[in-house]
Amino acid sequence: MEKVKIRNLNHGRETYAVYYGDGYVLKRPLPNMGDEAKNAWLAKQHKTQEAINLIRDVQNPTYNVPKMVFINDDEFQILEERALGFPLTRDLYRCLSRRQQYEIINSIGAFLVDMNELKPVGDTISHKIAEELKFNRLNRFIDTKMPKFFNKNEVRQMDKLADKIGTFEYQTFPAWCHCDLNPGNVLYDPNTSKLSFIDFAEANYRFVYRDIFASLQVELDICKQVYEVYTKLHNKQTYSMPSIKNDKLREIMMYRIMVIWLKRFIKAADDLRIHPKDEKSINNNECKVTFMREQLINFQNLQRKMLK
Repeated sequence: MEKVKIRNLNHGRETYAVYYGDGYVLKRPLPNMGDEAKNAWLAKQHKTQEAINLIRDVQNPTYNVPKMVFINDDEFQILEERALGFPLTRDLYRCLSRRQQYEIINSIGAFLVDMNELKPVGDTISHKIAEELKFNRLNRFIDTKMPKFFNKNEVRQMDKLADKIGTFEYQTFPAWCHCDLNPGNVLYDPNTSKLSFIDFAEANYRFVYRDIFASLQVELDICKQVYEVYTKLHNKQTYSMPSIKNDKLREIMMYRIMVIWLKRFIKAADDLRIHPKDEKSINNNECKVTFMREQLINFQNLQRKMLK
């Protein structure tokens, strides 16, 4: 039998897809996975199906969640409804009318409330935001590699920001979350003007604000608008949410945005080579440093905007 070349498959980190007609997608684990990894993949699919069924049972007409039709344990297969539309990227969003953008914001807000209220919201806890980051790697980069690529003012700026984020805590509520809201997991169908939310593999108890200020909203620059919709729709008898004008809330929003940017910053830092061996590595370093400098400017501008 000819060995399947993974790079030729339409695949993700663990799954490849075979389109089954216009309305369905048949998926399987990558062919190079061993038995233990395949069984873990199968367990994740069952967990995902449970999360999908929970949110589908809400039957909110403002958004769509494609159904996982079946799981074939013996053949390691899943059949899902195909989500129609295109990933909700910044470029796509900016091409839409104000009315369409308004509908998208309302759909996201409604979905977030439904997700958070699928299961009981817990009692207030204190959350340290640095726990979401590979903080040791960030500090090590600032102390060792960063001075080799950036000037003293840039290193000082990053050092101060790391100190602030390292100590920042806020009060929140444990809540059921999607946990992976990014433009690739939210599809917009221009024919129906409806959003489809997909990929519930990471769904779990996290906390309010985790999905509200997720990378999707940061990418589209709609954090404030989505939050305002959320505060109108959530169950006020179960838990309260501060006004968007509340200083502490604005600080939470600022640091949650920074966490998303910092994850990308740290990944770029890991890719830098102190002693590049060829032209490709040199060009890669230049691209990474340019990207990270842009992030430093973003950090500064965000602080000026949110704390003024």
